[in-house]
Amino acid sequence: MSRASVSSAVPDAERVAATTRSAIGVPLPAVVGGCPRFLLASVRRAVRAGGDWQQVADRVAGVLRSQLPGPGIVTPEQLRGDPAGYQTHLLHAEPDGSFSVTVMVWLPGQRTSIHDHLAWCVTAVLQGTEYEEIFAPEPAATDRGPALRVIARNENEVGAVAGFAPPGDIHRVTNSGAGTAVSMHIYGTDITRVGSSVRREY
Repeated sequence: MSRASVSSAVPDAERVAATTRSAIGVPLPAVVGGCPRFLLASVRRAVRAGGDWQQVADRVAGVLRSQLPGPGIVTPEQLRGDPAGYQTHLLHAEPDGSFSVTVMVWLPGQRTSIHDHLAWCVTAVLQGTEYEEIFAPEPAATDRGPALRVIARNENEVGAVAGFAPPGDIHRVTNSGAGTAVSMHIYGTDITRVGSSVRREY
């Protein structure tokens, strides 16, 4: 994927043009679209209301349920996707570092690794269907690390919104449909500063 700069909503001092990376630690593609100001304002209020990570994630999820944008939030070129892997488009990084907004575009069969997160996260499906597997660690470990078991499987269709926070945020996402899937992801961190929303891959 190509390199990217932060959305124009972020001051020049906060721009990270050559090192911005996606949720799995790969370079973000160029930003062409943008996040609606009314949505950013609502997310900002939800984040600033405070509380623990799960409470913040639940409030932000409520915002997305009532103000969910369509897939046109990114450009037609970005919506074409890439056969090499799903694409992550950074729409906004809050100047105070409190949250980032991205849109992911998935061709059929593309998926993430099994991973968890550095902070709270809210996801919303804008187009297509995403299959999510949620995992929990087993008491026993293997030579390759913690043993995991599947505790839930979700078929997330358009309009599905979920908010979650560590612990309890280990999952894998796959585009299980026949067409392109598009989803919005809001992370409780500035991924241009920390390099990734992912704490660990399993």
